[in-house]
Amino acid sequence: MGEKTHPPSVKETAFECPHCGAYTTQYWFTLYARQREDERALPFVPSKEWMKSMEAEYGPMGTKPDSRMFEYCVDLYNRIKTGYVLLEKRDDTYPDYNLKNLYMSKCYHCKKLTIWVHDNIVFPHEKQGIQPNQDLPEDIIKDFEEARDIVGLSPRGAAALLRLCIQKLCIFLGEKGKNINDDIASLVKKGLNPLIQQSLDIVRVIGGQAVHPGVIDLNDDRDTANKLFALINVIADQMITHPKTVNELYGKIPPEKREAIENRDKRMDNN
Repeated sequence: MGEKTHPPSVKETAFECPHCGAYTTQYWFTLYARQREDERALPFVPSKEWMKSMEAEYGPMGTKPDSRMFEYCVDLYNRIKTGYVLLEKRDDTYPDYNLKNLYMSKCYHCKKLTIWVHDNIVFPHEKQGIQPNQDLPEDIIKDFEEARDIVGLSPRGAAALLRLCIQKLCIFLGEKGKNINDDIASLVKKGLNPLIQQSLDIVRVIGGQAVHPGVIDLNDDRDTANKLFALINVIADQMITHPKTVNELYGKIPPEKREAIENRDKRMDNN
């Protein structure tokens, strides 16, 4: 799966669906609640016993006047067993409450529902954020993937892990790992785009308001975590993947041509 360029967000009406991955329109719903009546105080969870009672009452399709009800029960039971959240229209339900800080979006493409608490996805549970650059060291990829696991439930925890990834990446690239501001400045001298330094400042990784690696910042949110995912990959791409690719291509040049290139470079250095 490729990197998400339009990650899910409560601030957007179109993003890449957590279910099907399509970048498409997302419809948002206002949610309401109604307290269950005393005789049905518990949530309705269809069971095999319930299915047997429905079959006894309504019978298989075509055998009893209300057999279409049995067909509906079978369909409902099978859909609920999948674990997906379902949307069913009711004309006779009047809500007692408005639900606040709980939201639902519906994908135009696959029609499946996503449930949010605040700005965090609680259903479906899946890895979120872009995939890590596979040229990153294994221990950094492990932390990166853990951040993807938890960003839906704890963006602040994910951001703390990602700042730790940046510190580890600086050490891997030959820096001291004690002061990210100094490390990034050194990497810029070695070829890292200066814009990365400015971007890291925006998400409070370096500069006067820097957050220590691995420490939770109460101001972090999903957007901050998404920026950190992307910035780690950009640093890895510029400082690891690109040089690796160039060296691999250079290694495929025939020996005699490589020798000619090296002799040319020596003459230029002497001049």
